[in-house]
Amino acid sequence: MADKFKPFVSPEVNMKEFTIKSIVLGCIFGIIFGAATVYLALKAGLTVSASIPIAVIAITLGRRFFKTTILENNIIQTTGSAGESIAAGVVFTLPGFLFLTDGGGEQFFNYMTILILAIFGGILGTLMMIPLRRSLIVKEHETLPYPEGTACGEVLIAGEKGGDFAKTAFYGLGFAFIYAILQKVMHIVAEVPFYMTKQVNKYFPSARISGEITPEYMGVGYIIGPRIAGVLVAGGVLSWLALIPLLSSLVPADMIAAQLVKLGYLASVTTPGGKGNWDPSLHTFGDFSSAVYFAYVRQIGAGAVAAGGFITLIKTIPTIISSFKGSIGSFKKEGTGEAGIANGAVPRTERDLNVKIVLIGSIALIVLMAFLPQLPGDSIGKKLLVGLLVVIFGAFFVTVSSRIVGLIGSSNNPISGMTIATLMGTCLVFIAVGWSGKVYEPMALVVGGMICIAAANAGGTSQDLKSGYIVGATPMYQQLALFIGAIVSSIVIGLTVKFLDKPTAAMIANGVTDHAIGSTYYPAPQGTLMATLAKGILSYNLDWQFVLVGVFLAITMELCGIKSLSFAVGAYLPLSTTLPIFIGGAIRGLVDKKRKKDNIQVSAEEEELGKGNLFATGLVAGGAVAGVIIAILAGFDGSASVLASINLEEKLSHTLGTGGYFILGTVAFALMGTYLYRVAVKK
Repeated sequence: MADKFKPFVSPEVNMKEFTIKSIVLGCIFGIIFGAATVYLALKAGLTVSASIPIAVIAITLGRRFFKTTILENNIIQTTGSAGESIAAGVVFTLPGFLFLTDGGGEQFFNYMTILILAIFGGILGTLMMIPLRRSLIVKEHETLPYPEGTACGEVLIAGEKGGDFAKTAFYGLGFAFIYAILQKVMHIVAEVPFYMTKQVNKYFPSARISGEITPEYMGVGYIIGPRIAGVLVAGGVLSWLALIPLLSSLVPADMIAAQLVKLGYLASVTTPGGKGNWDPSLHTFGDFSSAVYFAYVRQIGAGAVAAGGFITLIKTIPTIISSFKGSIGSFKKEGTGEAGIANGAVPRTERDLNVKIVLIGSIALIVLMAFLPQLPGDSIGKKLLVGLLVVIFGAFFVTVSSRIVGLIGSSNNPISGMTIATLMGTCLVFIAVGWSGKVYEPMALVVGGMICIAAANAGGTSQDLKSGYIVGATPMYQQLALFIGAIVSSIVIGLTVKFLDKPTAAMIANGVTDHAIGSTYYPAPQGTLMATLAKGILSYNLDWQFVLVGVFLAITMELCGIKSLSFAVGAYLPLSTTLPIFIGGAIRGLVDKKRKKDNIQVSAEEEELGKGNLFATGLVAGGAVAGVIIAILAGFDGSASVLASINLEEKLSHTLGTGGYFILGTVAFALMGTYLYRVAVKK
């Protein structure tokens, strides 16, 4: 029974916990992993959990240099994990402002708006979890495992092993950072080797195989495993090696160009350039595969992602209903025990923030959203409705998200489905009150964006509170740490988004002039999808024939017993993204096969803390952080000229030929994969 559970640190023990050094260290980790998550989510539409690596690093650095206690280490990982959760919610939705009808949302894609929405969404996610902690974390301790939270708690308790764990993660981080310098600064390693058949090829025109051979993609693939990585790349294979060759055979170039004009990817059919490098004099494209991808396949992929997210949500409806009823019922019955805290009857490990904060915070949130000029809406009344919808949907989906991650973990949380449902529900409410047209698209996206951020942060908050329950933390201090982490990380998340959105000199040379987000460099698949849905419902400006193809593609996958959302994301993204992720997953599959052959049994908890997983986490963090730093440096004119001076791509391509240069990069990626395998199979 949960009532008999004894935490590692007894409630009667008074130990250093909510200290300045624990908050500062947590904020630093939140900034690092928040920035890395922005980079990874914009490029691949994926994220990985930051709690365990932060806990491992906190144990090592804290014990060696700062003499931190286990409860301080818990505050460090709690504060730091908020950055990763909020970054995921921001990147999955707010870039959608750039893709609304006639650029109507671009004015809201500014730093202050992103900052406000990130902070509000992060606070909402933690705020709504205050009254739910006792019902979900305490009362259902035996029935809701919260896998990441439990693993993180075990890491903190096994602090004596922290040095060995962290050493592997640091090796991965250092390896990835050096690789990223060779690839993204010196360009000794090719960034995206590719091979493409010609359009005039009689049997297989404009088929393209490519790979963005970065350490973060290999690390992500290893972490998610061969099954999900295989489904992900399968979607890419369908798009780039089936649909694109088929459509390039059947659809005339002029028709593809007209479709690109309609979507805004090409100025006019008489203007050269645009996606695919259109040549109006020869009526052909320099890159047919890219032209077909942007004209048709992305919309098919968007339809598949929407359907996959919605199907995932529908499948969890029984869990949603039971969790909402159970949480509300438990809240009414238990309350939060403020009177007991006041007279000292409530133990330290059961002290939450006052439940009145939830009510006051919710009202304050609605009022601030109504009066802040940075948020869309031309009247206070309309903005009040938006704020009210945010709180209503937030209360529901925070409960849903917190319950679901308790069963299946944060990595499998159907955040996309919840956001899609929120966006569709908001649009339908708008239509019901007579609001239709492009002017209301940004307002709908605000609701969807904040709920996405809140639900993502609520899932992370639940895992953190579970870790705290296991180690014997004070919930009130964890909740305060989460508020601080949400605010501090949001400051840097907004800056990172804006820096990455600024095209570098290399991007401008390749035709990306206004925004890097939405280009092939940072596709932002979920953000594009959210904008597509808002436009489709409110402005009736959607190519439903392509979207419906994607919808039934997702349904087909579900009927085959395959998780459609992973397949759909793969169909939407470039194959250059999913192929290296698949290679990372294949390495994990080889490691698992060797263990099985050697009759080595590894539990799920041991796998989370295995050398392969920790090294892969280091690859993700190192590669993503290096990518962010290099992107920021490239944004400054002085740094850009220095980076250009040490770029060896042209010399190597001239000496080795383009094919030889690509082979050199592929060999470097293979060596990294070999090293990851060797690390992973060590005991």
